[in-house]
Amino acid sequence: LRPADWWRHRGVTVRYGYRVTEIDTGRRELKIAGEESMEYSKLVLATGSTPLRLNVSGADLAGVHTFRDTRDVDLLLTLAAARKRVVVVGGGLLGLEAAYGLAKAGAPVTLLHLMDRLMERQLDGPAADLLKTLVERKGIRILLNASTARIHGDGHVEAVELADGSRIEADAVIFAAGIKPNDALAKEAGIAVNRGVVVNDVMQTSSPDIFALGECAEHRGTCYGLVEPAYEQARVLARHLAGRPAAYQGSVVSTNLKVSGVSVFSAGDFMGGEGSESLVLTDRKRGTYKKLVIADGRLTGAVLIGDTVDALWYLELIRNRDKVAAIRTDMMFGRALALALKAA
Repeated sequence: LRPADWWRHRGVTVRYGYRVTEIDTGRRELKIAGEESMEYSKLVLATGSTPLRLNVSGADLAGVHTFRDTRDVDLLLTLAAARKRVVVVGGGLLGLEAAYGLAKAGAPVTLLHLMDRLMERQLDGPAADLLKTLVERKGIRILLNASTARIHGDGHVEAVELADGSRIEADAVIFAAGIKPNDALAKEAGIAVNRGVVVNDVMQTSSPDIFALGECAEHRGTCYGLVEPAYEQARVLARHLAGRPAAYQGSVVSTNLKVSGVSVFSAGDFMGGEGSESLVLTDRKRGTYKKLVIADGRLTGAVLIGDTVDALWYLELIRNRDKVAAIRTDMMFGRALALALKAA
């Protein structure tokens, strides 16, 4: 976070330790715990989200944790140092990172995922299958289609039972199975809430002087839960509040990072559909997979595993909706080659 001087020099007053307990939309007033009420003319909700904790028997036992921030990282290091047997619930980005961090530090790890493939929101079947193979090579046991039924223990975690009756011995359980928008304040104030705080294209809620953005907001039925869309939403809202024309049209969601030590990229409509064409290149020995989806002469989606050197170029093509007919046969092999052959 920025130091206090940074905010002060930009005319921003930051008040730490204040907890808003109620929004009075009629009086345009915030009620703050232990303090006098505060009036507002415009209000922006950026309340974030909370990690989900599965509603199963034993979820409140000692040794059951969520994985979300830097304090949780310290917990993982402590568990690994003690060589504790850990079950991670959730095969998305956070779950895979938690499992990898634990295994790398020496803990025996089993990862449970409810769906039939890892990172189902970011990867197609072949990409997820390759990622699973690469992650398992790092010593992580992965169980797919694994529904957690209950957690056993006498005061402390001892085992996890799955819906099929199988049992996994464990000293700790880490929930990394998604997030829930923090929308209680808005809901209690009578503001429209669905999966998150519902906003329009200028991030305005059903209460005209109240706006929302980031992980607490739902735009056109989507809660993004990612940093980049929040930045894009903030830019639109800032322009709108300054009286300048702006509209948020939704984000082309992309993932570009190392997942359990494996380079992974995905963006756009990587599954494809009727009228689309998929170009695929796979080399399991090298641990690489590339898929480009083309529709109406444009690159509309991409998935890369292992080799992500050209990820930002593909993302640029997707976001700019550039025509790719001139480079279609060569773009799979990267920007440098495709553009060189185009210029030849």
